[in-house]
Amino acid sequence: MDGIPGSPDKSSDLITRVKGILLKPGEEWPKIQSENKSVGDIVTTYALPLIAIGPVAGFIGGQVFGYGAFGFSYRPGLMGGLGTAVVTFVMGFVGLFVLTFIANFLAPRFGGQDNQASAFRLVAYSLTASWVAGIFGLIPALGFLGIAGLYSIYLFYTGVGPMMKIPQEKAGGYVAVTILAAIVVSIILGLLTTTLTGALGVRALSQGPLASSESGDSGSITIPGMGKLEVDKIEQAAKRMEDQASGKVAAVDSASLKGLLPASIGAFQRTAIESTSVAGMGNAQGTYEDGDNRFDLTITDTNAMGALAGMGAAMGMEQSREDADGYERTGVVDGRMQSEKWNNASNRGKFGMMIDNRFMVEASGTAPNIDVLKAAVATVSESALSALAQ
Repeated sequence: MDGIPGSPDKSSDLITRVKGILLKPGEEWPKIQSENKSVGDIVTTYALPLIAIGPVAGFIGGQVFGYGAFGFSYRPGLMGGLGTAVVTFVMGFVGLFVLTFIANFLAPRFGGQDNQASAFRLVAYSLTASWVAGIFGLIPALGFLGIAGLYSIYLFYTGVGPMMKIPQEKAGGYVAVTILAAIVVSIILGLLTTTLTGALGVRALSQGPLASSESGDSGSITIPGMGKLEVDKIEQAAKRMEDQASGKVAAVDSASLKGLLPASIGAFQRTAIESTSVAGMGNAQGTYEDGDNRFDLTITDTNAMGALAGMGAAMGMEQSREDADGYERTGVVDGRMQSEKWNNASNRGKFGMMIDNRFMVEASGTAPNIDVLKAAVATVSESALSALAQ
């Protein structure tokens, strides 16, 4: 039984390793360094199951919830969705080995060792956060929370010393160059994925590479446009994730979420309401109309996975884009992940925020201005949501 991938023992080992590398990387890397697992073993029992999370979640989310915003939505065809999932999975697998080559190639140039096996383990286990964050694809509206997967940068940083023997004073430079190369690779693979699937295109994160690290006791590294990764805050969020993922946290009934959607919001009247539950995550949505304006107000219980968003908040992660047509921002406001988008020409937009690192509340559609959507989100009682989580 021990030799069968997917057996209870193997599944237990995978969960234990995921928890260890996410919650206590400083303790986990020395354990990984001392192991003699083969590349094939890590691929079959660890990497492949985790790489599959994003494509599978995206496929299910697309079929169950569909995609879209601003009052418009669509569901991809079954075969098209499957094709996209398969190609995305394959590209994730290819990317793992390409990044391994890059990490191993660069290591000697920063005072480290040339060790392909160690480089593979470093990359595979560092990517854990990115792979696990793929679960947010299960509910497309939560896709922007995948930014929490950038915690993988911190995991990589903590592992370069034990795994590749990079001197501490050169670790920041090594990580910066490796991440820059990784961004280039991700763009190439994204374009290739889009070409192969003929789908809607790949939306890539546009953060800059890791710029610098601070030595000494500060315990922080800096990413342009995102701020510092403060180790103590990350550990606090990790502890919360461990508590939430311990099994003590039950999913909130979607009917209870429906009860928090008001019958009207200002001049807007609720014209439809629905709820869905999938994989322990509940979702309730109301549609509101006033003349030609129409928006959806959605409440999603991300359950224990919301703790990854908590890590994103602790790390001060941000994205922003602005042009003549409008703007789009994702970042941390008052300690919480928040997403905002507005198009000046069409008066379409969306505004969403995480509450208690668990509930995502979002309004999206047409309105006189973005403040109307913000006001809609504010109608959902934060105290009531917190009470449901108890």
